[in-house]
Amino acid sequence: MENRKIARLGREVSVVGLGCWQLGADWGEVDEKDALAVLHAAADAGVTFFDTADVYGDGRSERLVGRFAAAREVFVATKMGRRVEQVPENYVAANFREWNDRSRRNLGVDTLDLVQLHCPPTPVYSSDAVYDALDAMVDEGRIKAYGVSVETCDEALTALARPNVASVQIILNCLRLKPLERVLPAAAEAGAGIIARVPLASGLLSGRYTASTTFAADDHRNFNRHGEAFDVGETFSGVPYEVGLEAVERLRGLVPADQTLAQFALRWIIDQPGVSTVIPGARNASQATANTAAAALPPLSAEALAGVRETYDELVRPLVHDRW
Repeated sequence: MENRKIARLGREVSVVGLGCWQLGADWGEVDEKDALAVLHAAADAGVTFFDTADVYGDGRSERLVGRFAAAREVFVATKMGRRVEQVPENYVAANFREWNDRSRRNLGVDTLDLVQLHCPPTPVYSSDAVYDALDAMVDEGRIKAYGVSVETCDEALTALARPNVASVQIILNCLRLKPLERVLPAAAEAGAGIIARVPLASGLLSGRYTASTTFAADDHRNFNRHGEAFDVGETFSGVPYEVGLEAVERLRGLVPADQTLAQFALRWIIDQPGVSTVIPGARNASQATANTAAAALPPLSAEALAGVRETYDELVRPLVHDRW
């Protein structure tokens, strides 16, 4: 497993991490035994970076990760902010401490490795008071570092201008290329980490879905298809499902015979300059192990990289590029 250093964190993280949203909720049921098996399989394969949030399953994901992390030496990033109405007035020091206390209890630690603001309202990224409150939490020993999770490139760039923002979590995959233009170079210059989320476009880039695929009622790929519950970009990267399927068929022709489409898609992210870690989710141990194998693959060919760009420019860019 390759590890990459994040200067503002002062440590290395595994280039393939594990996203733990699906262990809490919104992806259909994942029972406790399977969830713990996923976590241990990822760690066994060299994963050291685990990403969760206080809102995933109302704390269930944090609690499971906490149980696991008590037995393994890993780095846990969590997120806060989505448990209240999404208005800037709720992003204040008193709420930060309340959310922090809850996450520390869930994870069973006194100090959190990394806390990220969880896609807050856009004005929050520009608030001096917000960063003062986060700096105070570092000084108090509540958190070791803080970062942001964003929906747009402009939000990422605003946050990166702050000297103590250690990381930016942003959607980046073969169907979402806009962060390559300005965000990744800015993060590299600042020494901040880039955490690439939604790397498989909610499973589209696994190549397992068809026009007739159905999803459970409690799966966000069903109930948030058009942004009914939260930002539509979190579901299939905001790409219309039928367009995503067409793009996947084009991408299949670029995949080497010894790789899966999912591994190809993860390797594409790993190959982008400035990426620190990519955090695919997994619903079972075999998926977690297969995802980590992308770290050992050779870099993609120039032809493959060009093919991804061509697919994006022709099918996806006209629909979503300017939005994010």
